[in-house]
Amino acid sequence: MTDLATHGLRFRPIEASDENLLSAIYASTRSEEMALVTHWTEEQKQSFLQQQFQAQHTYYRQMYAQALFLIILKDEQPAGRLYLDHRSQEIRIVDIALLPDFRNRRLGETILRGILEEAAAASKAVTIHVERMNPALHLYERLGFRVINADNPVYLLMEWSPQVDKS
Repeated sequence: MTDLATHGLRFRPIEASDENLLSAIYASTRSEEMALVTHWTEEQKQSFLQQQFQAQHTYYRQMYAQALFLIILKDEQPAGRLYLDHRSQEIRIVDIALLPDFRNRRLGETILRGILEEAAAASKAVTIHVERMNPALHLYERLGFRVINADNPVYLLMEWSPQVDKS
């Protein structure tokens, strides 16, 4: 796997004390949407985001009970979250999100390349659901992910396969 340490990156399992951090990471991924909601107070927005985070977090923990739930650290500072489900034929990226200060610094690409290297070594595919409007969609495409299911109006199911890797 890519030597993440040379990039100041490492992972650690999430802990109960990380709930506020995880909630903040989630909220940061929805800030553009929330900026469009002008008829809610900040309190209402925060309450909504907290409810949505709790629902998502509960769902992930139930649906992906065997997954790795990790905090991404950059130079020992919390930078985001990475949830990975290692399956028999694939590695499912359940979620990857970086805090705003850590975006557009190639950290996500470095992490993804490490996952792809791990998958290639195990002859596994890597899959991820990506929102159609996610700016990272272009990164996934550049790394060799292709859409394998576009039936959902919000999410695309994308797959990377070591047999067709072009990176």
